[in-house]
Amino acid sequence: MEATEKKTRTPGEYGYLVFTGAAMGAADVVPGVSGGTMAFILGVYEELIHTIKSFNIKLLRLLFAFRVREALDHVNWKFIIALGGGLGGAVLSLARILSWLLDTHPIPLYAFFLGLVAASIIAVSAHVHWKPSMVATLIAGTLGAYVIVGLVPLDMPNDPLTLFLSGAVAICAMILPGISGSFILLILGQYAFVLNAVKDFDIVALVPAVAGMVVGIMTFSRILSWLLKHYHQVTITLLVGFMLGSLRKIWPFKEVLEYMENRHGDLVPIREVNVLPDFGSGVFWLSLGLCVLGFLLISLLDHMQSRSNPFMRIWLPGKEENRE
Repeated sequence: MEATEKKTRTPGEYGYLVFTGAAMGAADVVPGVSGGTMAFILGVYEELIHTIKSFNIKLLRLLFAFRVREALDHVNWKFIIALGGGLGGAVLSLARILSWLLDTHPIPLYAFFLGLVAASIIAVSAHVHWKPSMVATLIAGTLGAYVIVGLVPLDMPNDPLTLFLSGAVAICAMILPGISGSFILLILGQYAFVLNAVKDFDIVALVPAVAGMVVGIMTFSRILSWLLKHYHQVTITLLVGFMLGSLRKIWPFKEVLEYMENRHGDLVPIREVNVLPDFGSGVFWLSLGLCVLGFLLISLLDHMQSRSNPFMRIWLPGKEENRE
């Protein structure tokens, strides 16, 4: 749907957009989990890309001509307010909570997100018209994401230019399912600094990062929009591959092989290997329960959206309806 296309929504549908934005914001705070995945599986991904793309020369012309109402309609303003409100509220309210969970209970947290992403892969794959070229695209996307999420974090300065460039790169990943913008910030050595700036409302530190995000998303959204328009199935398959490859980072059970001391004196892992859990431990069973919960949550939400989720159709047969 083009951003300029008028779409009438009920209050309940706007509430769903707020929830979707909150899910995106919560996911984006955690390194390794993509807010784009939430937008993708909850059915607003393409509208989001087209809406971002609508911030263009035509919008400036409408504003300079004081045609405010047309400008608002052009950018799909109701969609932006509902989704952005949920996203911003989640980032501001959950930053402290998720930061604490990452420090104290990382395994159950990542297990929950593992369930979310695994369900997303199954749900989106059901809408791909599989053929050899699609399988090749899936493999390429999977390998690309697998390599990216295995990169070693850098120890870089937190000066305005570095923050601007990091924000521009991270926001591109943030709207890609499977590749986490937070993890890109982690690789570039900016994650802890930006997260603390959000928690402390440090506007001076946030301005260059946000400016970079604006420039990055305005550029990259146009590329994605063009790909979705001209190579829809190939693009969707590539995005599924990104999600599949990201499971390397989201797998909750890891053994740290090497640490490094960053410029703040903190020890951060730079090389990890995925390992099998202790199947008899309480942490494993808690993590398994949260993983299943995340899987069922996304499967149910997808089925409510599409009526054709592969997993839910096992339990609720006879309600298939295409989302194409």
